[in-house]
Amino acid sequence: MSLFNIDSVKARTYDAIVIGTGISGGWAAKELTEKGLRTLVLERGRDVKHVTDYPTAQMQPWEFEHLGQPTLAQRQENPIASKHYIFKEDAQHFVLKDKVHPYVQDKPFDWMRGYQVGGRSLLWARQTQRWSDYDFEGPARDGFAIDWPIRYADIAPWYSYVEKFVGISGNKDGLPQLPDGEFLPPHEMTCVEKHFSQQMAQHYKGTRPVIIGRAAHITDPQPIHYEQGRAKCQHRVMCQRGCPFGGYFSTNSSTLPWAERTGKMTLRPHSVVHSIIYDEKKNKAVGVRVVDTNTKEMTEYYARVIFLNASTINSNLVLFNSTSSRFPNGLGNDNGLLGKFIGFHNYRGRVAAEYDGFHDSTTEGRRPNGGYVPRFRNVFKQETSGPASRFLRGYATSFHTSKKGNTTAGLVGEELKEALFAPETGGGSVGAQMMGEVITKETNFIRPDASLKDDWGVPLLRMSVDFDDNDMKMVQDFYEQFTEMFTKAGFTNIKTSDTMRNPGSENHEMGGVRMGHDPKTSLLNKWNQLHACKNVFVTDGASMVSVATQNPSLTYMALTARAVDYAVKEFKKGNL
Repeated sequence: MSLFNIDSVKARTYDAIVIGTGISGGWAAKELTEKGLRTLVLERGRDVKHVTDYPTAQMQPWEFEHLGQPTLAQRQENPIASKHYIFKEDAQHFVLKDKVHPYVQDKPFDWMRGYQVGGRSLLWARQTQRWSDYDFEGPARDGFAIDWPIRYADIAPWYSYVEKFVGISGNKDGLPQLPDGEFLPPHEMTCVEKHFSQQMAQHYKGTRPVIIGRAAHITDPQPIHYEQGRAKCQHRVMCQRGCPFGGYFSTNSSTLPWAERTGKMTLRPHSVVHSIIYDEKKNKAVGVRVVDTNTKEMTEYYARVIFLNASTINSNLVLFNSTSSRFPNGLGNDNGLLGKFIGFHNYRGRVAAEYDGFHDSTTEGRRPNGGYVPRFRNVFKQETSGPASRFLRGYATSFHTSKKGNTTAGLVGEELKEALFAPETGGGSVGAQMMGEVITKETNFIRPDASLKDDWGVPLLRMSVDFDDNDMKMVQDFYEQFTEMFTKAGFTNIKTSDTMRNPGSENHEMGGVRMGHDPKTSLLNKWNQLHACKNVFVTDGASMVSVATQNPSLTYMALTARAVDYAVKEFKKGNL
């Protein structure tokens, strides 16, 4: 019997375990296996294979029963998930339904999740910008949160490493607040975007650049992309369905297949990680407890290195539930800061306007991105001042344009043909949407409920996250600045609006297991390694000290590759 137990434990023992298969988990799996470690990759959701498990990828609009829209019944059953723009007939099978994994909202928080292999990498907006030192130095400069333990120079080579593998389209713009990367050819700006860019350069002397967005889409495949089995972006703009061409980056099309080819990866879907096992004699983690999502049976798996990449909120939850005599309040939580200093992006502000002109131009083709205005407020110094207008940090802005086209309603035959081919005279519309940096603060926190548990025996999370005065002043500044900018560009009928979106509604939740120099004020060191448990690494959004104004996924990927490189070196030295 004892020999049977020994064999059983051996069969469940690996060099490394990765928890989660999203953007960062996929990178952890790729890097660990590529460097020779036998790696178990755990995913709480179902398996999704590239190409074969994208059921709507090739469907035409008329093939959807409800022309792509969710039904009233589906909206009523999913009041949280259905608020998200991705919750439509072509992609809602990749979106977690509300009743599957409930949580408690002490304050409104719209948590959008994708529980399947690949996670939300199948659904992300694919916008990718590097951080700059102005972002890493932000907390130290204004005194909110704590100092980042790294700077741009520490992560820059890892940005390059990741970008070459992923495939990022973009233009080298030479902006200090938005460093250039390893770019494939950029998408073209529309004539109105070019006009707006030129007007801003003229009126603001280069201080408010308008550029083409940088996106994880292959515009000119390189040998590394062909080696992954990926092809050029087809510009179908149906990305949320899963791209059978691999034109955009996802875990499913790129990092997991790459890891699988090494022969070192074992993928186990339908596996809820209940907790990380801490051995108090060894003073380190030795494995994880996993609950099968279907049978509810618990199994333990063992490894010398653990990468926690379950996505920000769930990574916090796993650590909270990993209790022991040494860590009664959660693994690594000696300072009581686990789950605190949650950040997210503020998308509430929008400005719309109209334009006339450009009648000799038309729109041809489609793009997966649009124009982008990098942060220009409080970048090089604290510009905003005074009690009514002072706010910290700033916002970036997406910018899009559309043409009205000619009216063809009621026309048939020759009249319809003439209208379709006639020069367009209807003008068009422009729109700007802010992505503001929410300051991470102790009053924005999550915690496990004391009594309520989910179907797998894990405590439900309680969300207590909200906007504050700084956020609303930022929205007002966005209204004022873009109203002025649109006016200078000659746009008319300018209108502002507040989306009233709740925190969490745009997937960019971050923090709770932040990095830092000091174990008294942070949980992770500069290598994304738990201060108090050296063989556990957290490299998803939970590790972030602040949230900046850039889309965060590129930074998660770079942090993960960097942390794995360090972890494997320490593993081979026998330090983990």
